[in-house]
Amino acid sequence: MASATVSYEQCGELKFGQVGIANLRIRTLDIAALKSEMQERVERAPKLFRHAAVILDFSALPACPDVETTDALIDALRNAGVMPVAIAYGTSAVEKLADQVGLPILAKFRAAFERDDTPEPARPAPPPESKPVPAAAAPAASVPNQEPGLLQTQPLRSGQQVYAAGRDLTVCAMVGAGAEAIADGSIHIYGPLRGRALAGASGNAQARIFCREFNAELVAIAGTYKVLDEIPKKLLGKAVQIWLDKDQLRIEELA
Repeated sequence: MASATVSYEQCGELKFGQVGIANLRIRTLDIAALKSEMQERVERAPKLFRHAAVILDFSALPACPDVETTDALIDALRNAGVMPVAIAYGTSAVEKLADQVGLPILAKFRAAFERDDTPEPARPAPPPESKPVPAAAAPAASVPNQEPGLLQTQPLRSGQQVYAAGRDLTVCAMVGAGAEAIADGSIHIYGPLRGRALAGASGNAQARIFCREFNAELVAIAGTYKVLDEIPKKLLGKAVQIWLDKDQLRIEELA
């Protein structure tokens, strides 16, 4: 019997934005496959994904879907356990669709994906002394600095969130389960990380996360994430650094 061909490419790419809301970039309108993928995510990490707010992003499709297809997709995702709450800004057709299906438009969630798809404008050459450093040995990356980093000295407890806009975040306490530490730059946590840490929230792929005691529900760099069940158990409870290497999230124990 001939074996079936298995495709490992996801129909919907899920990323996290500045406020911890997930952006689902629809790659193909295979509603059954999208529902199955989302159910798998919910089953793997129910505390994180069950009833999670999701933004629908149709920018990867060749054309805006019709109302009937979009309604079917929304129903399928709700049945999978998540809550579509808005549509990412796109064309005038997308705006009209959002009005027809009764969802608001959100613009800011496209930014990180547009960095992937659009060539960056030419930039001045760096000074001679600026040389690339291998990823494993690179120092902590920061947002090109406008302000000093944000310092959080109190523990973050379930339901609490701190967001360092345009800068790094240093947490000198615990990030508890259900809490979120978010920064446009890098995140340094000098205590247990049991909740979520999202660095490079505006799309800075050079950002990093440093943690003294790692038991995170979720970690993300520029929207690319891993949940607890995807992390090697040998790293749990250890001091680690986390960075993005060619769109793959890497986690390594600190010496």
